Amino acid sequence: MINECINELVAYGLKRGLVDPADEVYVTNRLLELFRLTEHDGVVEQVQPRKLSQILNDMLEYAYQQGMLEEQTVTEKDLFDTKIMGELTPPPSVVRRQFFEKYNISPKTATDFYYQFSQATNYIRTDRIAKDEKWAADTEFGEIDITINLSKPEKDPRDIAKAGKAKKSGYPSCLLCKENEGYAGHLSHPARQNHRIIPITLCGEKYNLQYSPYVYYNEHCIIFNDKHIPMKIDKAVFAKLLDFVRQFPHYTAGSNADLPIVGGSILSHDHFQGGGYEFAMAKAPYEMEFSLKQFLDIHAGIVKWPMSVIRLQGENTESIVKAVDHILMLWRRYTDEKAFIFSETNGVPHNTITPIARKKGNLFELDLVLRNNITTEEFPMGVYHPHPEYHHIKKENIGLIEVMGLAVLPARLQKEMAELERRILNKENLWESDLTKLHAEWAEKWMPNYEITDDNIHAIVQKEIGIVFAKVLECAGVYKRTPEGKAAFQRFLDCI
Repeated sequence: MINECINELVAYGLKRGLVDPADEVYVTNRLLELFRLTEHDGVVEQVQPRKLSQILNDMLEYAYQQGMLEEQTVTEKDLFDTKIMGELTPPPSVVRRQFFEKYNISPKTATDFYYQFSQATNYIRTDRIAKDEKWAADTEFGEIDITINLSKPEKDPRDIAKAGKAKKSGYPSCLLCKENEGYAGHLSHPARQNHRIIPITLCGEKYNLQYSPYVYYNEHCIIFNDKHIPMKIDKAVFAKLLDFVRQFPHYTAGSNADLPIVGGSILSHDHFQGGGYEFAMAKAPYEMEFSLKQFLDIHAGIVKWPMSVIRLQGENTESIVKAVDHILMLWRRYTDEKAFIFSETNGVPHNTITPIARKKGNLFELDLVLRNNITTEEFPMGVYHPHPEYHHIKKENIGLIEVMGLAVLPARLQKEMAELERRILNKENLWESDLTKLHAEWAEKWMPNYEITDDNIHAIVQKEIGIVFAKVLECAGVYKRTPEGKAAFQRFLDCI
């Protein structure tokens, strides 16, 4: 059985362009060594491989039966099947040469190749991502996108126990470091033998391009500094984001904010995120336009969006960078007690920006989302953070992806919403189930508004989740969409 699987996998590699025909025997022998085999039936001509996930599942079962896997946990299986795929994955030099050859045709040709390659190597596990639940929800701000993320596996208690006993390692320094390329991994760090990165230069500084293995949206890429240095929002960041979209005009690029609560999960490594996806915020129109006295070549305005967004457009990137830096410096030290905006308390800074860059024809566009991470006794997780009444749907930080209009919701919601729908249809008490009691008060508010049937219950729940996410984004907005909030926003604009 394992010989047949090896033949299938090599045939898959040949078909997907991972294995050069000249390397067929070599790769076969590498796989034989991996599975501790000394004999082989020989390469079978014209093997028609099954789906990659099926081949790997059979290989993992064999490895477990032969004692190569201690446990059949997700983490252990991921470590082993990544090692398998590493034998098929060409070395970095080959992948980079192919990428830049295709870049000479067009940037999109290059990223199309790289994205397909990252899926073919199983670095992007398409079989898992296909399980994610996705839909669009109508709101007053247009359609926003919702996804219940099921592609990121939950840790098995057995793996957690083993990882706790294992010797701690400081290499690679984090999940974004370039040292992850080809790294074997361990129980506390994913294997990356099938991972290849593309070096790029932004404003004369070394960065690298890769795709997120979880792909929250189409071609979800990460652009990370060659060095393990902390994230920082400054003038240089704006220039780098614009330089990236100049080089890859079909992609968006943005940065998480550089402060806790309003920032991303990895603040220790300077990085941006981007991809070939048009987010809801990019489609949002100007709600109000204004002039920047010092930068008359820049078209500026406030975006119709639940968060507080200033949009700048222009052909001259240097002018845009200077304008954004001017706005950032003002915002960093801006306080408006009446609007409960404090630049700092006890020397701790609170104001920062989430910037997003894109190219529209000849125009460069930069959205500046004003952020503030102040906390209070009433809101210990953040005043401009999802408020407690929405935690049953979204409790986590509102980072770059959510800011742009894509809700990445926790996997627990799939089971909870399924049980909620079942209980509503059967007219059962929502407060009596651990899966639904967190959602009971919310559901009881909107249930009377609908004629609920078997056919429409799922769509209704999805619609109401979308409404909650819009409210969550409003929570994160420093200026509320009220007459008072709009007047306060204008007070800041008057300072620019």
